[in-house]
Amino acid sequence: MIILETNNLKKYYGEGESLVKALDGVDLQVEQGEFVSIVGTSGSGKSTLLHMLGGLDHPTGGSVLVDGRDISSLKEDELAIFRRRKIGFVFQSYNLVPVLNVYENIVFPIQLDGNPIDKGYVDKIVKTLGLEGKINSLPSQLSGGQQQRVAIARALAAKPAIILADEPTGNLDSATSQDVLGLLKVTARKFEQTIVMITHNEEIAQMADRMIRIEDGKIVAGGGKA
Repeated sequence: MIILETNNLKKYYGEGESLVKALDGVDLQVEQGEFVSIVGTSGSGKSTLLHMLGGLDHPTGGSVLVDGRDISSLKEDELAIFRRRKIGFVFQSYNLVPVLNVYENIVFPIQLDGNPIDKGYVDKIVKTLGLEGKINSLPSQLSGGQQQRVAIARALAAKPAIILADEPTGNLDSATSQDVLGLLKVTARKFEQTIVMITHNEEIAQMADRMIRIEDGKIVAGGGKA
């Protein structure tokens, strides 16, 4: 089943001689449960693509379908709710709330949505990611790898259909990167979630089920259905 799809997706900035085609007709399909990595050089369009897939930016043309729904047609308030319920984000900068402890950071998006917390499910995620001894710690008391694990736990906890990871190991050393990506892969499989990850690291990218290469706003390899 196709969970994520783009059709002739375009994102242009500027006009005339200063026109920049960040995305120039991207067609992409991702199956439910698939782990996909997107690689490309700086300025290739990979970050722009991830932002479009997550509804963080609006396309110039084309469409983005998440779980069969065209998110580019949603109003801002509808999009915010849809995004919170269907998409989990893992950013390079972690984006943890400094005054909240680990557990509070993990359940924060669920509380924002006014939903009950599935404590058993959260406990499973915490245990899988090896955070049991850190649930009362503040982000400032954690290593970079531990903070990234909290960010992954937060993304998983709301039970989104899709997890979008933006350079999730960019601030980590090689060994920690492998550990964190391995855990992300294991947890997503365990909890039946789809991952789309952008990275400039080919070694990390190869841990995915499929690697997509983007250059100059166009997919040049791996864009079709698995």
